[in-house]
Amino acid sequence: MDFSVKKLASDAGVFFSRAVQFTEEKLGQAEKTELDAHFESLLARADCTKNWTEKIYRQTEVLLQPNPSARIEEFLYEKLDRKVPYRATNGEILGQYMLEAAKEFGSGTPYGSTLIQVGDCQRRLGGAEREFLQTSAISFLTPLRNFLEGDWRTITKERRLLENLRLDLDACKARLKKAKAAEAKATAVPDFQETRPRNYVLSASASALWTEEVEKAEQELRVAQTEFDRQAEVTRLLLEGISSTHVNHLRCLHEFVEAQATYYSQCHHFMQELQKELRSANGDVSVRCPSFDPSSAVPINSLSPEVEALQIEEVQPPPSGTRRAKVLYDYDAADTSELSLLADELITVYTVPGMDSDWLIGERGNQKGKVPVTYLELLS
Repeated sequence: MDFSVKKLASDAGVFFSRAVQFTEEKLGQAEKTELDAHFESLLARADCTKNWTEKIYRQTEVLLQPNPSARIEEFLYEKLDRKVPYRATNGEILGQYMLEAAKEFGSGTPYGSTLIQVGDCQRRLGGAEREFLQTSAISFLTPLRNFLEGDWRTITKERRLLENLRLDLDACKARLKKAKAAEAKATAVPDFQETRPRNYVLSASASALWTEEVEKAEQELRVAQTEFDRQAEVTRLLLEGISSTHVNHLRCLHEFVEAQATYYSQCHHFMQELQKELRSANGDVSVRCPSFDPSSAVPINSLSPEVEALQIEEVQPPPSGTRRAKVLYDYDAADTSELSLLADELITVYTVPGMDSDWLIGERGNQKGKVPVTYLELLS
């Protein structure tokens, strides 16, 4: 118990001495030991590394998980040392919705079959995103977090200890300076004509006392200087290790770029495959449209007004070149020259010289009219 009280009193004295020294430095009433220029540059470099690493880490978290609630949830699970529950990506959720909708609409319908194709692609995109998030978290976010929560905390602790030892060192310098000033004053040669013998004896006693104080202050200064130099060297080694941190973060940055490149390449590949599937399912109009001899085509500017207006009742279908076509989507005729269509019905189509390539002549029973080729799947 007595030891604890003495230790508490000693710690309180040290704390008070540091507080006095810090206050006097701020008021410009005490000298401060300055670190060398190289050490100061190492401190500035370390602070810069910490600040930008923290900003990059936070913004990368936002990039990988834009939802702040989800980030907080993952943070809490990590602090509680529990496994983060499975969370589907937005692409996977969208793909699942599309597949469920296709079941409701019917997989045999054009819309339902397309939903199945697009939904499957969205699920694959979501899977690629999940893999990208996991790879980025391991190869990029984790090293940055380890630096902020590990190496930087150690550096901060040692810097704080160095600052405390510097305050102790400067306080010892101040005490030694005051003790030497008092000793010089006490050892000054007295004027025997004006000084009484009794005061002379007291002055000699005070001189001996201040000499002893000077020796004590010098011993404390030597100890404080040794501890400060040792701590300065430890802190210097840690600060020089920032160069290794930069090399490590550079490697992690390359891995992050590789993960991004792989992810976007996969997404591009999936989308190209989806486009090919959709073109194959709907038919490539430019390939399947019936061909005709360009030399027999009549220039558009030479067509008569009757042909330009496409009076269907005056058009006689050719005996050859007609084809059957399946209607992909409903179409409402814009005027009397066009033919309305219903999805999944079969009609007969053919072309006439001078007609726009985006249109065909369609027949359904006794009805005739222009029909857009994009709404049709030409059958062989």
